[in-house]
Amino acid sequence: MLDYYQVPALVLTALVLPAFGHLYRRSRDIRTLLWFLGFVFAILRMLLFYRLGTWNFADGTHPWMMAVGQSSMLISSGLFLASLSPVIYRIGRFRILCVIPYTVPLVACAMLFHGVLRGVPPSGIMFAVFLALGLISLAAVFIWSTRPDGSIPLWITAIYCTGGGLLCLWAFLTIGARFSLSLVESLNFFMTAMLILFAFRRLSPGVILSVLGFGLWSSSILLTHPFVSSRPTLDLDLTRAVILAKVIAAVGMILLALEDELESNQAATDREQRARREMEAYAALALSRRRVEDFDREAPEICQTVVANSRFSHAALLLPDNAGRFALAGSAGLDKATEKALATMAARIPVAGFLAPGFAPSAAAHSQTVQLEFEPWLIPGDDLKSLSLTSAWATPLVGRSAVEGALLLAGMRQPQGRPPQPLRLDDLLPVEMLAARMQAVRSQTMMLEKLIDSEKFASLGQLAGNVTQQLNNPLTVILGYASLLEETPDLNAQDRKCVEAILSESRRMKSTIESLARTAHAQVDPQAALSVNELLADLEQLHRSEFLRRSIEFRMDIAPALPRILGQAQPLRQAVLHCLQFAMESVDQQGPGVQRAHARSVRLEASAEGTRVQILISHTGPGFLHPERAFDPFVPAQADRDTAGLGLSLCATILRDQHGHASAVNLEPAGAAIILELQAV
Repeated sequence: MLDYYQVPALVLTALVLPAFGHLYRRSRDIRTLLWFLGFVFAILRMLLFYRLGTWNFADGTHPWMMAVGQSSMLISSGLFLASLSPVIYRIGRFRILCVIPYTVPLVACAMLFHGVLRGVPPSGIMFAVFLALGLISLAAVFIWSTRPDGSIPLWITAIYCTGGGLLCLWAFLTIGARFSLSLVESLNFFMTAMLILFAFRRLSPGVILSVLGFGLWSSSILLTHPFVSSRPTLDLDLTRAVILAKVIAAVGMILLALEDELESNQAATDREQRARREMEAYAALALSRRRVEDFDREAPEICQTVVANSRFSHAALLLPDNAGRFALAGSAGLDKATEKALATMAARIPVAGFLAPGFAPSAAAHSQTVQLEFEPWLIPGDDLKSLSLTSAWATPLVGRSAVEGALLLAGMRQPQGRPPQPLRLDDLLPVEMLAARMQAVRSQTMMLEKLIDSEKFASLGQLAGNVTQQLNNPLTVILGYASLLEETPDLNAQDRKCVEAILSESRRMKSTIESLARTAHAQVDPQAALSVNELLADLEQLHRSEFLRRSIEFRMDIAPALPRILGQAQPLRQAVLHCLQFAMESVDQQGPGVQRAHARSVRLEASAEGTRVQILISHTGPGFLHPERAFDPFVPAQADRDTAGLGLSLCATILRDQHGHASAVNLEPAGAAIILELQAV
């Protein structure tokens, strides 16, 4: 009996092919391509098995057409299965979908059974060939099922694929090759329906229609059962249901693609809105500061803003400290133990070459943020290991010549009610723009600070030059008349002592003025690699007599084989000399109640730590009133001294020009120290 029911289904299925082609052209998605190819082979099967008048290739007289039709349906079912579980084998440089080694043996069985054997059950050597091909396909599907792709639990795929493979093998051995091949088709379609549920995880029209279509499609195995084939009405109804299933599955998959497109557009809109809100929050941060220290103190607020507005629940900011090492300037979202462990590890990170190009893989394509592993800087028993924080995303703060800090991010949040989303470029772009703005503001603040200091010291230098010119002539007159008085023979002892005091203090005043004039108008020598041992040894030899004259114990402790430093010799000598002069004057200012056996001493020490050389000048005199302001010009340094003058401020300026740092601390129980840190070569 002629049945035209298959004609509309064939036409409708063929009409959706351009839709799949258009979707693939837009998205370039492998899943859409596999759907398109799957329906192409399904239509080929419908054409070859369609019975209408003389158009009938299923009557047993066209064995190779039967072989092509059976192979087309096996390929079609395999492609639909692979579209939802696109696991890939890697063989050297080649990447092969797991569906290929699974489907090729089945296609070979279909071609041999229908084309070569013409439907006769295999026997002898052909039986062994069929059994070997079945075992190869079974091994391939088992390996396929054990490769997790995230769409369906691993144990379900392993049980289903192994059980289905063994069932098909049993059907081949007991019923025959024809039934086993049809059973493979049905199992593939049924597994596709299950994968749709687990892959899309939503109850939408596209999912419902697709599951219904492939579920009905998998019922084609029932047509081979004697109970159905012996009842023409039931056989016709079930055949029409299977034919209709192809149309339902095609429409459902079109809806799935459209739903994914709508969801993708909605997700893109949400990301755009979130990125705009995030950038507005970052723009509201007041980053402009007068000094770098003020900027660095805002690090906790910056990290808190990042955690509150980005996809990351943890943030930490690494910035170089005064010693030139990385330090944890601030964090948010971290507990105290993690924060402490991270701060300890940060001090072990070398500044040179950190986050340079190629240092670590990018977190996303075309992103400056990298995936940073902490392993190179962890030590045995490190708390970060027990706290499970051994990696983070790092956004570098890129300066003119090197990376000057990093914003560490961890704990990526996932959208609620949606599948997990990977890290994307638009998730990192606002943070990277914030990092660029932070670095620009910090660099600008450093330049402004240097400009203010240079202008301040330029004015002071000009003032010093004017004062020097104005004082030189009167001081010369004083020294001249004092010298004449000293040569007068009839001076008594008391008058001669007064004249000597005038000469001594006048000469000291003249030496101070000359030193100030040399510093204000010092010539800029080229930088060179200097030996700290030789520099300090020369100073010790030149000024030891001054310590003896003042009855001050001077001790020097220089570590052997200190690394060389890059700088200018004369300014560095001047800086150390200013510190020694200040230490001697501080010892002279000690109170009368201090035990002199332990109180009148100055100590000069030099040591190396990493890439820094540290020079320490300590004394037993009074401590600083405000150590943090010890290097400000004309600011009171000690209670019994009016001001610190220009010496220490000039020392700080010299160290800053030599890429170093000067700091002051008070010692316990008495005394103070000045620390000069310089960069080693």
